[in-house]
Amino acid sequence: MGWTLRAYDDADALATGVADALAAACDAALAERGHAWLALAGGRTPFPGYRALAARPLRWADVTVVPTDERCVPHEHEASNLRGLREAFAAAAGVRIESLTTVDGEPGASEAHAQSLLARAPARFDAALLGMGNDAHTASLFPGAPQVRAALDPRGAARACRVDPVPLPPEAPYPRISLTAAALLAARAVHLVITGDGKRAVLEQASAAGDPLRYPIAAILLAPDLDVQVHWCA
Repeated sequence: MGWTLRAYDDADALATGVADALAAACDAALAERGHAWLALAGGRTPFPGYRALAARPLRWADVTVVPTDERCVPHEHEASNLRGLREAFAAAAGVRIESLTTVDGEPGASEAHAQSLLARAPARFDAALLGMGNDAHTASLFPGAPQVRAALDPRGAARACRVDPVPLPPEAPYPRISLTAAALLAARAVHLVITGDGKRAVLEQASAAGDPLRYPIAAILLAPDLDVQVHWCA
């Protein structure tokens, strides 16, 4: 189906829009199934929205959050998305935040842990919120990574896998555990949060090119029967 752009006047409005979208997904899931299951990106851009969401009066004890991807570092490491999510949701009393990695972040054990976690979890996320890098990667689905072709397969059996970016990003030079495209595309709602004219240009280029191996975000944007909600401000 493609994607729908939601443009906001500023970062505060963007954060409110993200919180509104995720709260609506939680409300619907809680009403229909009694539990909400969210996959949320790390990175700086979405965290104001998470903090705004955490201040909402939801039934937090019935909400579970998992990162869309995680660096293979100890849970208390400053590069850990789990640590960032725990801090962002500090006000959401009772929320459960699951990890894709083991406590020490060892890559092989972490991949097995993530696959075991997701095998026991609901088959579909109620919402998945993604970010995007300047190279069009999303979650940790990096162009050029040796695992990316299998991880982008929309019919793949694995819901999570190890990814080794090539080259490793200098600001975060770690192997990753990432949700796969198959897991993300099964979500009941998919949101993408980006800021700046540069990221919007990358998004439009990826959409036009339609080549997920070069632009992994295209696997999400161009998936059939899915309308990705893109939240953007300059």
